[in-house]
Amino acid sequence: MKRTHFTLLAVAALASALSLPSCNDSKSAVTTEADSPTSEAMSGTAATAAAEDSAAATASGTTAPDPSSIPAGKIADAATITARPQVPILCYHQIRDWRAKDSKGAKDYIVPVDAFRKQMQMLADSGYHTILPDQLYAYLTTGAKLPSKPVMLTFDDTDLDQFTVAKPEMEKHGFKGVFFVMTVSLGRPNYMSKAQVKQLSDEGHVIGSHTWDHHNVKKYQGQDWVTQIEKPTKTLEEITGKDIKYFAYPFGLWNPEAIPQLKQRGMVAAFVLAEKRDPQDPLFTIRRIIASGYWSARTLHNSMVNSF
Repeated sequence: MKRTHFTLLAVAALASALSLPSCNDSKSAVTTEADSPTSEAMSGTAATAAAEDSAAATASGTTAPDPSSIPAGKIADAATITARPQVPILCYHQIRDWRAKDSKGAKDYIVPVDAFRKQMQMLADSGYHTILPDQLYAYLTTGAKLPSKPVMLTFDDTDLDQFTVAKPEMEKHGFKGVFFVMTVSLGRPNYMSKAQVKQLSDEGHVIGSHTWDHHNVKKYQGQDWVTQIEKPTKTLEEITGKDIKYFAYPFGLWNPEAIPQLKQRGMVAAFVLAEKRDPQDPLFTIRRIIASGYWSARTLHNSMVNSF
């Protein structure tokens, strides 16, 4: 396919992302609240416990092993991985105030600035610690310890406000995130530049792949794997100077045929949205939920508890 054709697909794909029902299906609970790692109530006690655990959390964030350094014999089987309590993983897109032209469906994907600020404050006050994918991988594959009340913050599609709004707000609380970059958008108006992506990486955030132009993975054929996965991965590695090991499926949509293709191109794990994990390859179907623009901080907390 020619580059111009993919650019047109990008526009259509991004537009459809704002209305795809399955992207916001975050209501199914996989564990009970009592079993969930987020079940501790929001309280002063939780905040005190979090403060006491901050040193351990910081250490954990700097010592998680590279997945390639974990011997194959030490990696748990799929059933063991699936049985471990899930870590809540939030998925954000745009962080900006709503506009008159925004549709009702689009607002699920657009979190107003003040709402995002309150959500981050809730996580901090409730004692959550952000973790990064290497920590999650070590936990799932070897049972490595995580900080108390772990949460992962992920951002899709390379929107500029993730850098200009979300990053400074996260910095107030010492939070780090995972930014899944769609490389076709780099340097375009309202999207991040290569320099900004590198800065995120240099500051300790993780950069992951989100394809070239958000084309649905379930429709890939032939050269699409090179255009959508292989080349964007190399681009991001050139920008960051680091291996790109994690992938987020556009729209959260995947199929079994995608997993060996991702593995061949250096991915060690991949993220879907709210649907159930694949029992054969749970590392390549790690669940996230959309952080809706309609949610208050408390609604977000309740959704985390009920969904993981």
